[in-house]
Amino acid sequence: MRAEYDFSKGKRGALIPTKGKTRITIYIDDTILDEFRSRAEHMGSGYQTLMNEALRAFLEKREQPVTAAVLRQIIREELPERPRPTRRSPRRAKTARR
Repeated sequence: MRAEYDFSKGKRGALIPTKGKTRITIYIDDTILDEFRSRAEHMGSGYQTLMNEALRAFLEKREQPVTAAVLRQIIREELPERPRPTRRSPRRAKTARR
């Protein structure tokens, strides 16, 4: 071992950089975390992987274009229920015969 080491050109952080992922610290409700952990254990995968997949699915769902079918569904969900009027047969115009 050397008596002294030169760290002047050293960089902080992981030695092997990961591409596409970032380590963060967040606060998650205990019930949510417990549910993801139990599902991950049942499926045989990691709970963080399941959380990432759930977030990705949510974002992909939100990025879909608004089609006529989606717009109709949104309108049905937002408008209050009203009874539909019944269809009547068209009245014939009365003509005066003289």
